[in-house]
Amino acid sequence: MTWLDPELFLRGAAWRDAEGRPLRAAPDDLDRLPWDILERARVPVGVRLEFVSYGARAVELHYRADAGSVPHAFGLWEDGSQLAETLSDPAEESVVRLELPPRQGPFTVYPPESQSPHFQGVRAVGGRVEPAGPRPRWLVHGDSITEGWWSTRPAHAWPATVGRRLALDTVNLGYAGAARGELATAQQLAALPADALTLAFGTNCWGSTPCTPALLHETVRAFLALVRKGHPRTPLLVLSPVLRPEAEHAPNALGATLAALREALEDAVRREMSAGDEGLALLPGHGLLGPEHLADGLHPNDAGHAALADAVAGALGKLLGTSSPPLT
Repeated sequence: MTWLDPELFLRGAAWRDAEGRPLRAAPDDLDRLPWDILERARVPVGVRLEFVSYGARAVELHYRADAGSVPHAFGLWEDGSQLAETLSDPAEESVVRLELPPRQGPFTVYPPESQSPHFQGVRAVGGRVEPAGPRPRWLVHGDSITEGWWSTRPAHAWPATVGRRLALDTVNLGYAGAARGELATAQQLAALPADALTLAFGTNCWGSTPCTPALLHETVRAFLALVRKGHPRTPLLVLSPVLRPEAEHAPNALGATLAALREALEDAVRREMSAGDEGLALLPGHGLLGPEHLADGLHPNDAGHAALADAVAGALGKLLGTSSPPLT
């Protein structure tokens, strides 16, 4: 059995660092980014392997990772459903074997992204595997909700679910604690190839880095203008902040409530739409989630991520002219 180059199978990777590890920020432009984005950009959120099987009984993955103290979980998916989850003992270097059904696939493997796995090789057992075909590339920028916090598995985060449903290559550029309209990020998004984009930020403009409605309004317009320099006609969906009960009507350090910030963000997007941006669409976030969807008053639980995936898949599918089957 010959080890194959894992790079051929990796999906969801935007950039690489000097050692070849997936990086979620441009390596030649890191000095303009806040430290919280730099920290989260090193975690390979949304990076996965996709392949088709020709008679293989199993696939083996050679990887290195942050060992940690909990088993490393690898989820095997096909046609939007999880087939199995394989646990590997925590180790800095290991080979995990995933049993395959007698079908071609394509199959997707969601690795334990919190352990920052770096794949060294892929090989088939009893047949052969080949990289799955390319899919349209979807860039998703947001905060910890986009990054997938409180989803029980990487595959349950709303961007991962939407990508499966719309057959997109999801590139998750969600940065926990950040996504406050950083214009350097807008320029990095503009430089990346993309067939579709989604921006989902604003809630962190209420908290530790406070913003006023007027400032957020102009920041959103500037952010969109910079993204459009690289993607003048690419379908672009903006999701405004979802429910955050403690912040909805409470003033931040500058006196702004989340409700007012949300209204300012949505008004900025509508202004760009009315100015002639036909590829731009808005999905209002308020009302998409209820308190029962929140694990900690801020981040969605699995049911919340599923509800967001329903809403985003419907809106993005409409923008792209594709259908989105309901989540089952």
